[in-house]
Amino acid sequence: MTQTQPDVSFIIAAYNAAATLAKAIDSALAQEAVTVEVIVADDCSTDETRAIAESYGDRNVRLLALEKNGGPAAARNAAIAAASGRWLAVLDSDDTVEPGRLRRMIDRAEKAGAKIAVDNLRVIRADGTPPETMFTEPALAETPELTLPVFIRSNALFQTTHNFGYLKPIFQRAFVEEKGLRFNEALKVGEDYLYLASAIALGGRCVIEPVAGYDYHIREGSISRVLALHHIDAMIEGDKAFLRDHTLDAAAKAAQDFRARSLKKGRAFLVLVQNIKDRSISGAIKTVWSNPSAVAHLRMPIAIRIERVLAPLRKLFSPSADLTAIDGATRSRKG
Repeated sequence: MTQTQPDVSFIIAAYNAAATLAKAIDSALAQEAVTVEVIVADDCSTDETRAIAESYGDRNVRLLALEKNGGPAAARNAAIAAASGRWLAVLDSDDTVEPGRLRRMIDRAEKAGAKIAVDNLRVIRADGTPPETMFTEPALAETPELTLPVFIRSNALFQTTHNFGYLKPIFQRAFVEEKGLRFNEALKVGEDYLYLASAIALGGRCVIEPVAGYDYHIREGSISRVLALHHIDAMIEGDKAFLRDHTLDAAAKAAQDFRARSLKKGRAFLVLVQNIKDRSISGAIKTVWSNPSAVAHLRMPIAIRIERVLAPLRKLFSPSADLTAIDGATRSRKG
């Protein structure tokens, strides 16, 4: 018997996700008015992740048991290669989706002739605080399409507002195959940003569905919770590859320059934080001399305890530098 092509292939990269994977799979299977397949690419988990995925074998859920740990990008690439749906939907193994989400997104994309769609998301914290949507529906309704300049600029580091990089897109699989789109496997943070940026740069129109349909769960211990220096270095290298592969117009180039400056400032900030933790006055002087704007990021609450070691360094900086107002965060994703 010939099998009917599913409307959607859910792509789930999983690593030690036994505590949350079933809820993610159940939410994907509960989609209304679309047919789905779920592909779980297990990245060499040491818990019961594979057994949980296998237990859904009679419900159009497929397990890809990867032979070596390659990170989320490699797992997603493996799942995409195995997918057969008309649309690809990335779902993190600790998140869930609302039942009507895919129908809304596909309808909006197909009506506009777009190859990509994103929607609003609902932020759910483990501490029990009430869920909140990342964007207001009216705000997104005023932006029916996500352009490359807007997307790049919103993904600068340490901005005070939410950015579009958190949104979870769906892609027309034929477009992904035609363009040879793959996740950058060198990245552990920011690989999803680069994938969507590349898709838009290759001509994929991206429409925005204002209704929240993706439930974004924030838990302690999330792999993407803390931004480290090696993450920024990888993102800088990823951006270099992006610029080699794509020609940007003036607006996108300006946005990319803005993002590049933020990565440079963010890197200097993390180096300065390490200098402070190491009580290295000479290192701090060198860092601030090379990038004075790093001092401004000390407004963020990296840890109250570093205030105790700031005193010896105060005289090294401009009197206008506010080293005691600590009100931001060094987190990148899920935090």
